Amino acid sequence: MKNCTLEDKINQFRKFNRYFTRKIGVLHEGLLHSAYSLTEVRILFEIAHHDLPTATQLRHELGLDAGYLSRILTRFEERGLTERIRSEHDGRQYHIRLTPEGMKVFSDLDQRSRDEVAEILNVLNEEEQQKLLTSMREIENILEKKTFQASDVILRSHKPGDMGWVTHRHGVLYAQEYGWDERFEALVAQITADFINHYKPEREKSIIAELNGEIIGSVFVVQQDETVAKLRLLLVEPKARGFGLGSRLVQESIAFAKQAGYQKLVLWTNSVLKEARHIYAKSGFQLVEQEPHHSFGKDLIGETWELVL
Repeated sequence: MKNCTLEDKINQFRKFNRYFTRKIGVLHEGLLHSAYSLTEVRILFEIAHHDLPTATQLRHELGLDAGYLSRILTRFEERGLTERIRSEHDGRQYHIRLTPEGMKVFSDLDQRSRDEVAEILNVLNEEEQQKLLTSMREIENILEKKTFQASDVILRSHKPGDMGWVTHRHGVLYAQEYGWDERFEALVAQITADFINHYKPEREKSIIAELNGEIIGSVFVVQQDETVAKLRLLLVEPKARGFGLGSRLVQESIAFAKQAGYQKLVLWTNSVLKEARHIYAKSGFQLVEQEPHHSFGKDLIGETWELVL
């Protein structure tokens, strides 16, 4: 949908909303085949999962109109589902909790919800389930503009399938961001194939960055000779940039190169990769050589950087 108009995007957004609300059954007169609406069930959920919330807290959490929420809470009290408790710290304020009957009703609704979700997930294989959950997390993160710390990310070595991801994402991102053609993807494929075919665990390292089971970055340290190692294929997904992950990957690479006994760490990049060059300079690398070249369909300036360990 890269070249879609705003109207096209709005229509696609609304289409997904219609599909999803139908899929999870929230259009029924009573949610989960009960006598309660979606809003009422959600309020019961919040009361059950908060430590004696106030009506004000519930209103802020759910973004509900105060009068609308008040009417629902009044109905809950009349049905014996909730009760109000005067605050010990402020006599003008009341906390809300579920009665035994309210907890019974909520537990039944909660189990029905779990059963319906399980029914949806059970028709999917493990890979499809993980893809679905990852997409859900991504939607949430985008809409809430959630951030993370580099320390939230798990760094691990490679496993089957990772080299395909590295090759694919390099090909896609460099085409989108710099207009490089498929010959760059071919180069990355050759580098990853050589890494696997000639892998020396004590002298070489792949570092794959994962967040909630999703790969969001990578970098490689490969042997050039007995005293020099090369830093290769540093990549951070666009949504994971700006949180220090690129610097963390480079620092992990430097630490490994020192541990492996190398005297120097070198890398080759291009002048257009400004964010990567900033990371290299900040990490102590020095620019030692520049040379114009025509590669991947573009006129570029290649650069060699070195770090004495």
